[in-house]
Amino acid sequence: MAIRKTLLEIVQEILSDMDSEDVNSISDTLEAVQIVNIVESTFYNIIATREIPEHYELIKLTALSDSDYPTHFEYPENVRRLDKVDYDVSSDASFDYREIKWKDPLDFLAMSDSLQDNYDNVSDKNGGTNLRIRNNKQPEWFTSFDDHYLIMDSYDSTVDNTLQEGKSRAFGVKYPVFSKADGYIPDLDGDMFRYLINESKAVSQSLLKGGTDPKTEQAARRQKSYIQNDRYKTNRGNLWNNFGRRRS
Repeated sequence: MAIRKTLLEIVQEILSDMDSEDVNSISDTLEAVQIVNIVESTFYNIIATREIPEHYELIKLTALSDSDYPTHFEYPENVRRLDKVDYDVSSDASFDYREIKWKDPLDFLAMSDSLQDNYDNVSDKNGGTNLRIRNNKQPEWFTSFDDHYLIMDSYDSTVDNTLQEGKSRAFGVKYPVFSKADGYIPDLDGDMFRYLINESKAVSQSLLKGGTDPKTEQAARRQKSYIQNDRYKTNRGNLWNNFGRRRS
């Protein structure tokens, strides 16, 4: 079983392998601080290019709660992608979640423009252009014109003046935040730790010592190959379809 380490322990291991001065805190020496920055960059490079199961989670959308934008939400901070969006369509807090399906922006506009009654004139938050948002039914569709605001097609004004954050439920990938603290443990599966450490070690040796250790690079390549082929703790037949926020 792979062992997860604190940031201080990672820095201490890299310093030891580089025959550098040992530290009791990541801020003790300039070299230690430089290695922390390298570990942070390596961490974000790893999570940006891979599907990591630990980063999937349930997410609440951020409602604007503004009657001028009754069906607008913001994508929460650090969200990489939403795979599924639900909304509680019950009128009695019985938690009747309905999947809100993605609609292409141009198709959403065509649907909006076709409404003839029971709608509010709503401006798009960024573009300022007019949208017709139905006001007598719970939402069924959503879109995004800018990958920042998420807009649903309707709301029931007899239930709420605006769609509510507390009634939203999404599932997707959220980037973890790297913390520069001695006791911080990077949010990676234990099996990925050796790759993070070996990759950080190789970069540190190259940038700070003017050379690399072939054994360290070999270990990093071997670990990279392993984690790409063994991402999940359990075998999964079918992965989720992607809805909404898409990968570039």
